[in-house]
Order: sequence, then structure tokens, then C-alpha cells
Amino acid sequence: MKFTVRNILGYLVSIVFLSSGLVSIKRKKLLNNCCIISLCFHNPSKKLFLSCIRWLKNKGFNFISTNELLAIAKGELDFPMGAVLITFDDGWRGNKDYVATVANELKVPITIFASIEPIEKGDAYWWSYIKVANSRNILNTPVATLKKINNTERNSFIKKVKNRLLLSPEALSVQDLREMNTSKYVTFGSHTVTHPILTMCTNQESFFEITESKNKIQLLLDTPVDGFAYPNGEFSLREVNYLKKAGYKFAFTTTPKLITEKNITDIFTLPRFGMLEDASFAENICRMTGVWFDNKLLYKIK
Repeated sequence: MKFTVRNILGYLVSIVFLSSGLVSIKRKKLLNNCCIISLCFHNPSKKLFLSCIRWLKNKGFNFISTNELLAIAKGELDFPMGAVLITFDDGWRGNKDYVATVANELKVPITIFASIEPIEKGDAYWWSYIKVANSRNILNTPVATLKKINNTERNSFIKKVKNRLLLSPEALSVQDLREMNTSKYVTFGSHTVTHPILTMCTNQESFFEITESKNKIQLLLDTPVDGFAYPNGEFSLREVNYLKKAGYKFAFTTTPKLITEKNITDIFTLPRFGMLEDASFAENICRMTGVWFDNKLLYKIK
């Protein structure tokens, strides 16, 4: 846990939730009702990921894969009680040693939604260039600002910043993908080519990001890619239609809700609880169970 005012506040609130019994009550409810807890990680430490998996296992939760999720959605499998589905966005380099290793050891299925360009180029993610440039006083433009401008303008801005910086690779390598893909517990999905904000893209750009990422990953791994995760959780009906046209079978948002018998039919707008990797384990327990997101005020504490 990073000792920031935000994280200390989150820790204290989470301790109240845990000590008051709110988490225990919610856990029992989840285990006794038809629901799937869908979790979204990015780049967790091995300690955090292992702690989360052990906590879930010790509390009686069971794990399902995205293939099983599809079978449930089709009615081929009964809807489970207290199930957990684990996903990761971006394709961070640490996912190999800190995530896949744990998944294999504990036999927990995971799906990694990868942005393919940083993987192919051995690059850092575009927002890392912006953060480093800001920290070095090269510019004064928050990442959040760039997410709100059109994609062509954003790409032009990032290109200029990249010409002034040299960052180490942050993404998995192509070889990492191929090695990890041999595991029966690791599945890969698409998270676009360059990780743009799709709603700020033109029709052509959005369609390219959705279709080309699928094609590239399938070519690299020689295996079908069925799943997609919207970068930053941003999408519109246009993206849903492009996904269907490209042959995807499901997609995840960042809407913090459980997957239920009712909303699993919206297979291209599946919800997920976001994990916060620099926060306390206490807060992440509250996130895993959904207690954190039950309070709208807490949800706004980013």
C-alpha cells in the first residue's frame, strides 16, 4: 500500500466495513445467490494477487473461466452461486511472473486483455510517457485531459512526447504471450491495438482498433480470440456493433456490478469490480465483495 491520504482514508473506511460485519454479511449473500464476481486487475504485485486468491478460496468462493462464462450465458451450464472470474487489462510485463505463476500454482483461470502494440514494439504504455513527462516538467498535461480529446490529436501529442523520452518496456513480450498461452489456466483477449479511448476515435479508427487487435493476437498465438475489454471502460453502441461484426463473443466494461442471471444476457457490456493495486488489502477485500461499490460516495474516491 502506498501511504497517501487517499489510501489511508480508504484503509480506515474498509476496516470499519470489516469490523462492523458488512463484508461478512455480503460474502454470505454472494455465496448463497446466483451471481458471478467479475474482477479487473491491471498490474498487481504477486503478494496482492496471491492474497486475494487465497482469501477468496478460504471464504468458499469458486473460480470460473471466460469459456465457462460463455457456456453459462448460453444456458449450457447452470448459473453458479458465489463464483469469481478474474481478468486483467493491458498486458503488463509483471503479469507473467506475478500473475500467471500464481494462476498455474493454485489452478485459477484468468483472462488477460492485451493491448498489442506495446507488446509487439517492446514499449511502455502511452500514459506512462505522459506521467513521466509531467514529473520531469517537460509538459503540464494530465493523462485525464488527453483522454478527452479526439484520438488523432492525442496520438500527435503522444508522438511528440515520445521523441523526447526513452522508457523501458512495460508490456509482456511476444514470447511471454506464447509461453503463457500454453497454460490451460491463462486465456488472452483483446484490449485494442494502442489503447485509445474508443469513443474519441473516428469510425475507421475504432473499427481498426477492435478488428486489428483480434487479428494480431490470433496470428501470434494461433488461437481464437473471443473476448474484449473496453479501454478505460468507454464505449458506445458503435463499438458493440463493431465487436459483433469482428466475431467477438463477449466484452467487459468497468461498470462495478455483479454478473447476474439478468445482465449476463448483455454479453457485450459485462460488468467488473475494479481492483486498486496501490491500496490496502482491506480495501481490496471490500472491492472484491462489492461492499466498496455499494456506497456511491466511496466509489467516487479514485
